[in-house]
Amino acid sequence: MALERTLSIIKPDAVQKNVIGRILMRFEASGLKIVAARMTRLSRAEAEGFYAVHRGRPFYRDLVEFMTSGPVLVQVLEGEGAIAKNRELMGATDPKQAAKDTIRAEFATTIDANAVHGSDSADTARTEIDFFFKPGEIFTR
Repeated sequence: MALERTLSIIKPDAVQKNVIGRILMRFEASGLKIVAARMTRLSRAEAEGFYAVHRGRPFYRDLVEFMTSGPVLVQVLEGEGAIAKNRELMGATDPKQAAKDTIRAEFATTIDANAVHGSDSADTARTEIDFFFKPGEIFTR
């Protein structure tokens, strides 16, 4: 497998539940390295820009509202097969369908408040990482 980077967001519901550390421990325990991280509160313009691919879909407005409802932790994860590994750790978008021991099975409550976001492909990862981080803010360990 190739060394990859992926964007991960710990969403407002998980931040509110104070489970950031428990989620980060899962990334690190799986062999992923956190090479950039920042806590922020997304503005409406940032959330709309980040989720622009979903504009026009029925859930878009609620997604933007949710993502601006509180602070988030954005990070870049790096490792062998990081994109697939992160998606496996997260579990299905709907926590009711997420495999046992995944982040969403443990920490998410609904399909909307689903604790985490992760890039779904290498192209998406590059775009999403560039949305939040400048090259000088990402460090290889």
